[in-house]
Parts: sequence; structure tokens; C-alpha cells
Amino acid sequence: MKTERLPIRGEADRAKARKWLDRVPLGWTLVFKPPTRSTDQNRRLWAFLDDIAAQKTWEGKKRPSEQWKDLFSAALKTQEIVRGLEGGIVALGARTSEMSPEEMSDLLQLIETWGVQNQVVFTDPDKNTASGGERASEPGDGALSGAGAGARD
Repeated sequence: MKTERLPIRGEADRAKARKWLDRVPLGWTLVFKPPTRSTDQNRRLWAFLDDIAAQKTWEGKKRPSEQWKDLFSAALKTQEIVRGLEGGIVALGARTSEMSPEEMSDLLQLIETWGVQNQVVFTDPDKNTASGGERASEPGDGALSGAGAGARD
């Protein structure tokens, strides 16, 4: 038997889980996890981050979307700063892929508020338009690179 994942969405899923439990070999571990961010929240997150990365700098440098995610995650959740194994420093803590839908809502609100305060023009990840309705970019110009890329953390 291989590792399986079964989101419980209704009684049919509960019945399937009971069948699996009856067949699982002794010694296996059963883990229950609360739901994490939605696909829509993930798409919005990366659209926001891509817009900020395209328009803003931090500490005098252009930063990729992933670094903006780290900055915003650190602002939302307490992180521990430790020395790196080979020098430098490392922030331990916030993983957006493990955030609950409520935590992700808080993060999206934080990012959107910061963006508005810093004159970021956010594009609509579903329509590829700026928040005021004007066209923010042309298809293929990379303005929304990564938006909807599901697997991004």
C-alpha cells in the first residue's frame, strides 16, 4: 500500500477512509490534518507577489516573488532567526503551503494593504486587468508569471 491522501468532503469520502483503515497494515500511521489554503488563495497570492516583484524594490534591490513571499510571511507570523550552517542568517518558521485558509486570508489582506499603501497596481489573476479596469499587461509579457502555478509554495 502506498501513501494516500483523502480530503474528507462528504460521507462517500468517510466510507472510503473506513475501507482503507480496515485494510491498512499494522505499523502504519494515520494522520489527520486541517485544511490548508485553497487553490484560489494560492493563485491570488502569487499574482499579488508577481505584481509587487515587477513594480517594487526592497532595500534598494529588485526582489523575486519568492523573496517577497518570505518578507510578507515573516511580517504575519513570528519567525526565529538563526545563523546559517555556512554563514549568513536563516529565518525559520512560516510556510505558506501549511497555512490554514484563515491564515492565508490574513496574509493576502496584509499584502494587499501594503500594496495599496505603496502604489502597487494589482492585476486580476482571472482577467489579467489592473484593479481599476485598465489593461495591466499584454498576454505573454510575463506580468503574471507564476499566477495560477498551483505548486508554488
